[in-house]
Amino acid sequence: MRPCIPGWKSRGKAVRYDKRRYRRRNRIEIMFGRLKDWRRVATRYDRCAKTFLSAVALAETVIFWL
Repeated sequence: MRPCIPGWKSRGKAVRYDKRRYRRRNRIEIMFGRLKDWRRVATRYDRCAKTFLSAVALAETVIFWL
């Protein structure tokens, strides 16, 4: 595993990381942060995975349009 988070600037030895991966990781974290605003998706009240994924798709569609 390679790190995709940059190290501290005051660190003596620089840590190499992939900037493209870091950008993607940030987008995914933002998406999950927005999904947590939807309480149903955050707490996962659905019993089966298919229903849960459809709720995630619906939430993402609404978030995208707003």
